[in-house]
Amino acid sequence: MNSKKLNPRIWMMLLLLCALGSMFPALAQQTRTRTITGLVTDEAKEPLIGASVVVKGTTVGTITDFDGNFVLSVPTGAIALEFSYVGYKSKTITVPATTKVVNVQLSDDAQVLSDVVVIGYGTTRKSDLTGSVSNVSSKEFNAGLISSPEQLINGKVSGVQIMSASGSPTAGSTIRIRGGASLNASNDPLIVLDGVPLETGGISGNSGNFLSLINPSDIESMTILKDASSTAIYGSRASNGVIIITTKKGSNEKIKVSFNTTNSIQTRTKLADMLSRDEFVDVINTYGTSAQKSLLGNESTDWNDQIYQSAFGTDNNLSLSGKIAKDFPIRASLGYYNQKGILKTDKAERFTGSLSVSPSFFDGYLKINLNAKGSVNNNRFAETGAIWAASTFNPTLPVYSGNTNFGGYYETLDNTGAPVNAAVLNPLGRVKQNKSTSKVQRFIGNADIDYKMHFLPELKFHTTLGVDYAEGEGKIYVPAEAMQYYTTAGRNYEYGPQKNTNRLLTAYLNYNKYLEGLKSNIDATVGYDYQYWKSTSPAYAELNTLGETQTSIAASDQRHTLLSYYARLNYTYDSRYMLTATIRRDGTSRFDASTRWGTFPSVALGWRVTEESFLKDNAVLSNLKIRASFGITGQQDGIGNYGHLPVYTIGQDGAQYQFGNEYYYTYRPQSYNKLLKWETTTAYNIGFDFGFLKDRITGSFDYYTRQTKDLIATVPAPAGTTFNKTITTNVGNVDNNGIEFTLNATPIQTKDWTWDISYNMTWQKMKVKNLSLVESSAKTNTLVGPSIDGYQFQVLSEGYEPYMFYVYHQLYDEKTGKPVEGAYADLNKDGQINSSDLYRYNSPAPDYIFGLSTSLRYKKWNLGMSFRANVGNYVYNGMAMNTGAWSTVSYNSYQLNNLNHSFLNTGFKNRQYLSDYYVENASFLKMDNLTLGYNFGRVLNCFNLNASAMVQNVFCITQYKGVDPEVPNGMDVSFYPRPRTFSVSVGLEF
Repeated sequence: MNSKKLNPRIWMMLLLLCALGSMFPALAQQTRTRTITGLVTDEAKEPLIGASVVVKGTTVGTITDFDGNFVLSVPTGAIALEFSYVGYKSKTITVPATTKVVNVQLSDDAQVLSDVVVIGYGTTRKSDLTGSVSNVSSKEFNAGLISSPEQLINGKVSGVQIMSASGSPTAGSTIRIRGGASLNASNDPLIVLDGVPLETGGISGNSGNFLSLINPSDIESMTILKDASSTAIYGSRASNGVIIITTKKGSNEKIKVSFNTTNSIQTRTKLADMLSRDEFVDVINTYGTSAQKSLLGNESTDWNDQIYQSAFGTDNNLSLSGKIAKDFPIRASLGYYNQKGILKTDKAERFTGSLSVSPSFFDGYLKINLNAKGSVNNNRFAETGAIWAASTFNPTLPVYSGNTNFGGYYETLDNTGAPVNAAVLNPLGRVKQNKSTSKVQRFIGNADIDYKMHFLPELKFHTTLGVDYAEGEGKIYVPAEAMQYYTTAGRNYEYGPQKNTNRLLTAYLNYNKYLEGLKSNIDATVGYDYQYWKSTSPAYAELNTLGETQTSIAASDQRHTLLSYYARLNYTYDSRYMLTATIRRDGTSRFDASTRWGTFPSVALGWRVTEESFLKDNAVLSNLKIRASFGITGQQDGIGNYGHLPVYTIGQDGAQYQFGNEYYYTYRPQSYNKLLKWETTTAYNIGFDFGFLKDRITGSFDYYTRQTKDLIATVPAPAGTTFNKTITTNVGNVDNNGIEFTLNATPIQTKDWTWDISYNMTWQKMKVKNLSLVESSAKTNTLVGPSIDGYQFQVLSEGYEPYMFYVYHQLYDEKTGKPVEGAYADLNKDGQINSSDLYRYNSPAPDYIFGLSTSLRYKKWNLGMSFRANVGNYVYNGMAMNTGAWSTVSYNSYQLNNLNHSFLNTGFKNRQYLSDYYVENASFLKMDNLTLGYNFGRVLNCFNLNASAMVQNVFCITQYKGVDPEVPNGMDVSFYPRPRTFSVSVGLEF
């Protein structure tokens, strides 16, 4: 047959038949399978749950169940099975065609089991650390509805204290590592997100909680650097510790899709201890005048019920993770968070998205990591003044007046029907008639390039380009008829947008080489950083509803730059002796050229005692490492950007100068200090890490001491030297020391049961050594902290803890035991009671901080609990003082105010502002979390399912009589209560 004469269509049919013919044997072969079963165990012959079993070279595979068993359909004939499990060495076994059962025992991979910890400019194994470093992974994070990243580790790390500012979903937190190192400059730790150091502070519309713009569900781990050896690589920003946040990345596994939703209800907890409606009526009828009795109404209104609500919240996260090609991991996520506050109209809403791409090229010599995270926050801020109003408003009056005046809300009027000046306003009206909203957008992106030199693989070059951009704006509206701004025709204005930009360039070389002949490992890094910050906001005017200007706000342009050079050497000999030496030189634009540069060195030593011959084979002690470190770090945050420059500002509402027929606002010079320099902290740390019974019990102990000198402080300016009353300068010294202890144990570990316990304890003390411009001059007392009616209650004194309460010692009636009004101890024995008799009485800072977490697993069930305790902290009960005297029942002739229950105990006629009666022991034990979860495993052979139920802020045991023993600055005045949260969480993985 002449093939050339065949029709092209016949050619195509023949080719198709040949192709189908070649496929039939393959298809037939695929249909012929066999079943293999087996058991996967560890070295102790305990089953491994979730171990991976895969036919080598294919995607056919399964995972072991809760008993370590697996069932797998495989092709006929001899095959190779790959067994793998995190923390164990993978094993490949050839399975003959006739074998039906395969049992495998995997061995520990010591290198994998050594935790890899992210440190400044690189990573290291936990066993090689010489500094005081703590790492908390996502598996150990606090569960529940989490609004901000720092809440994930609250109570988890010794030496770290985290306190939310209030119970509002828009509130931020105060984070202190080892108590902070400064008095007036910033005490906030440096936050580093995927290699990008973030600026401290906030932005318009979200000033209280800048970290809330980061989705906690995207975080893989948080590393806390505490001592100077570990923090000195960050130099001038590391005096208050460093928190390194590492977000989740893609993996080289097949694509997985995960979805998690947490839905919650928040309820109010303890409120201010005020008189009930009946108690209030009895007190007025007993002590009140006829005029006061006539102000009692006939209603029974619980004003707290009017302003508080049960608040719904939801947090939903969808992520995709895996590889889209060989050596091309990717992870993408979307998140939506919406939490209402228990105070009506309070709300935080957040949309987030993140993308991480981590390809590698040239057999892993070149690695690129691209991260992008974006968020949009929509906030509504409740009028928190309603909390005070609800506590004190007359409970016998109605909510509504029955007419349209003041929006229909009952308000206090005088005999002419006009609003009473300085009256307590209707609590519900304050909440409902105030609409304060904001929109904040943030983008954080970075590109990491890591290149291992082909000609010298031990040498790699790493560079990071990062940007952190945020923009915030807001609007406030109060109608003209609202009592709150009745005399100014309400409020109606917009502020912002404020724009914050943070740019980073990091470049460093790292050389890592193990010298086998010398039994030595050398890890050396040298690098350069450039970071630039800019914050701008336009001028705007606060307006009323008529468009009239009430106040003018000037435009702002704030910028500063930090240049840095650094080097670090990690040296290890024979896996036993370790040395870390670091030096960093920083230059900041916040200081004059003559004082701009600071040098910050550190050195640390480590000795792994268990690697010595006399302990290496010890059956009980599996790890013992002794550490010691010394370092110097700096501080230049929290002081403004132009304190060393002669800056002139225009008076917005101040003096004017006539020029012709026109009047012009004058410019005036601001105070400045050309000699302003670095605040420095010298720190010493000695500690040890230990492990027993193959690390079933592990822990660490640290003792540290820190001396901060050249404190950056704002002090009164000498008369006639400046137009300002104060000036920022270097003055004084402060010492800080403490003990930290951590213990982790797994008392039970069997096939069905696992019990883990984690405990930490911190003892810390801080003392002011000097506050004088001239050392050894007369000792000074500087009043600080919040004030009530012009009274300040805390003091900085040389030789004492900072922020101690400065009060009179209350005297008591010997018969009744009640405090005697106005009777105080004459402490200086001069026969009179005056300010010389004020004394320092306890501190808001706790002496001891404890944390305890425990997790109990039984088969597919898991029960988790976490507790925190503070011992030795005191709180000034400002709410009891400010509402617990008879004189507070009425500030005018037309209104009655409710009283605090303390009035029944004291009978005070007038407020005793500085009495130590109101300084209360606020030691507490809190159960922060209670979680019960169940892992359903594989459902319908389609997805993995787990579910859990949680309670947050479960209980608080304390002798403190106020709302909460944990309040900012140790001052409890109209505190927004932290809610109790009930949540249900469901997680799916496809």
